[in-house]
Order: sequence, then structure tokens, then C-alpha cells
Amino acid sequence: MSDATHPHFIIVGGGLAGALLANYLGQSKYEVDVYEMRDNPLRAGFSGGRSINLALSHRGIEALRRVGLADRVLASAVAMPGRMIHSTAGHLDFQPYGKDAGQSIHSVSRGGLNTILLQAASEQPTVRLHFNERCTGVDLRSGEVGLLNTNTNDAREVHGDIVISADGAFSAVRASMQKQDRFDYSQHYLEHGYKELVIPPGPDGAHRLQKNALHIWPRRAFMMIALPNADGSFTCTLFWPFDGPVSFNAVRAEADLMRVFREHFADAIPHMPTLAEDFFANPVGSLVTVRCGPWYVDGSVLLIGDAAHAVVPFYGQGMNAAFEDVQTLAELLDRHGNQPDWHRVFAELYALRKENTDTLADLAIENFREMRDRTGSKVFLWKKRIEHTLAKLFPRWYLPLYMMVTFTRIPYALARRRAGAQDHVATAVVILFILAVGLIFSYMR
Repeated sequence: MSDATHPHFIIVGGGLAGALLANYLGQSKYEVDVYEMRDNPLRAGFSGGRSINLALSHRGIEALRRVGLADRVLASAVAMPGRMIHSTAGHLDFQPYGKDAGQSIHSVSRGGLNTILLQAASEQPTVRLHFNERCTGVDLRSGEVGLLNTNTNDAREVHGDIVISADGAFSAVRASMQKQDRFDYSQHYLEHGYKELVIPPGPDGAHRLQKNALHIWPRRAFMMIALPNADGSFTCTLFWPFDGPVSFNAVRAEADLMRVFREHFADAIPHMPTLAEDFFANPVGSLVTVRCGPWYVDGSVLLIGDAAHAVVPFYGQGMNAAFEDVQTLAELLDRHGNQPDWHRVFAELYALRKENTDTLADLAIENFREMRDRTGSKVFLWKKRIEHTLAKLFPRWYLPLYMMVTFTRIPYALARRRAGAQDHVATAVVILFILAVGLIFSYMR
């Protein structure tokens, strides 16, 4: 039985953010009903939705640790301490992500992680999971949620004291909120899409490429990446423009595909025996950035994760940012005590997260350009070596932006401002050093 101090929650969406939130609320003894439009993966296995692998890093790990699931998730993850760059000629260059040994991001299966989170949530006595239930809209004042069963086509309404939307970039709850006065919303699509491919395990089950690395084939206008799986395979993702000489619309036949791969990804071909089959069987996904606000209506409705701030995947932070939403909400509830003012809690969450998730959206697009255009250049490598040297020499002062984003919980916006200030100082130091060396040589002559 719910009341004002201990409300009944409805979570719309049982994906990563919704399932993590269900675990936190269940452990906090709240009554929770989760409604998910897909089949129950605990019975049928994970199917539907995107299966692209994800990079779990510090922010996400801390949120998982909050609900006691970090070790369980990491046990099936593969550590990636750096990126492996594949040149057109097939040369390899390993670029570490961190300055210290053990600083890694972790390759995790989206489906496997979602299953772990849902299984753990199902074990909470106050959490109930409902599948094949598509949200059709929400009455923002009454908390009444419209549902359509995707098996029976039966429509119904359910009521909760608080509705939390974790139903992704095309959220039905957010669509209801967009009908309000003074609700800001924008979406932006990249001219690139993505398609998932696979590198299967070797004959002996071993990884065909270096296991502990995120592999990148940067080709300026496009790229391919590969993330390792524990079973010896790699999940590859091809990021191509929709249109152009090398694009999804230009490749119509196997001969077109093999011509492009022989020219741009030749070293990958021997490891991809089902390349053509996978390419033509798998769909092309789009890449969208969503910004909106405010994320809440009074103390009754709240958006989290992609429903509030979908980002493109090139900083590896979309899932981590969604998990940090849950972590931040948990920290706010710790601060507000047993009888929180939910409107105030949601307003504070929005104030804490909005600028940072907008910053992340910008960083993700910028990092796409860096990954495809600059990771293979000598100037980029030189800059990275300087960053790592400064980080080791002056660890309290200098921390590269990527390390702040990936290996700390420094807010994204603060990290970006700090990185900008550091870069100005570092540039001045390098210029002074070059001038000093020039003066010394000039004096020696």
C-alpha cells in the first residue's frame, strides 16, 4: 500500500537504466512495477533492440556497485586498457587510455548486462516485472499510464504515484511531456549510421585479434570498431555515411562490399568469414542526439537515461551517464532522508545533470571526429604522449579530458572546462620550452 512518504513507482522501460533503477528502488523497499515492451529475456533470452556492445567505465561501475552488482557484471566483461589502431596498410598501434596500469574500460554485452540487471530486480520482493507491455502515453497529473499488450493487443491503464521514464530515445512518456507548454525538445541525427558485424572466435576459441583492446579502423569519413567478448568473438560496428561513394546506400551487392573492405579494411577480412552474410542480413541503425527539459513534472513524472539525454556512442558514455542518473538520484535521496519532497529531488537532479549531459552530447560528437579522423595521425599520437607525460609528472594538476570523463566522476561540464584551462597552460609550457631550447642552441653557436 503506497502513501505520500513511500510512493508506488511505475518504471516505463526495462532496459539498462530502468532495470538498474528497479534494483535501487527495490532495495530501498519501494513498491515498483516495471513495464517493458520486449519479451521477457529471463525466459526467452535477450532479443530485439540494439545488441551493440557497450563500454562500461568508472561512472557505470560505481552505480552498479551501489546495488551490489559490479563484481557480477565485471566477471563477464573484457578489460580494454587501450585502443588498437589499424592502419590501411595493416599496421597496428596500441594507445593506452589511462596513465596508470589497470585503468581500463570494459566491454560488456548489452543483452547480457540487461539480463543480469533484470534477474537481480526480479529477486527483490517489492519489484514486479511486466513484459510485452508498450506504453502508449501518460496522464502527467494523475500518474495514469496507458499500456498496450503486444501479444494480445489489449489496452489498459495502470496507476502509480510516481512514473519514471526509462524508455529510451523515442520515449512515449517524453512524447506526452512534449505536449506541455514550455517544454524544450530537440533531436539531431548524424549523417552516419551503424551496422553490426562479427569476428567469430578462432578455431581453438581464442580471440583472433588482440583481446584486451578496443580495435579501431579510422578512415576519416567513416570507421569500424571491434569490441572483444569473453567467448573469443568480437562485436564489430561499421559506422558509415548513409550516402556517398562509401556508404550504406552505395553498397548493394557482395562485390561492392568486398571491394570496399579490400581497400579500407583488408586486414579484417580474413577474420570475418560471414562478412557478406552479416552485412546484408543486419539492419542499419541511426545515431541520434536528444536534448530536452525539464526532465520532470512536479514530483510525479521523471525522465532518466536516453529518454532525457540520448547521445551518440563515440565517448562510450551513454550507458554510464544513464547509470550515473540513477546513482545521483540515490545520492539525493540519501541527503533528503526518509520523507523526501519528490518535486525538490527531481528539480535538483535536473539541475545537477542537465548541463553535464548536454556537454556529454557535444563531447560524443567531437570524439567521433577524433576517432575516425585523427587517431591514426602522428600529430594526434604526439599530443597523446604529451598528455600522458604531463599526467604522470603533475598528477594533481594535469588530467586529460578522456581520463576525467572515463576514470572519474568529475561532472562532464567541469571536466571539459578544466581540460580547456589545462590545454592553454600546457600549450604555453610547450612553446616556452621550444623557445628556451632555441635560445640555448643559439647561445651555444
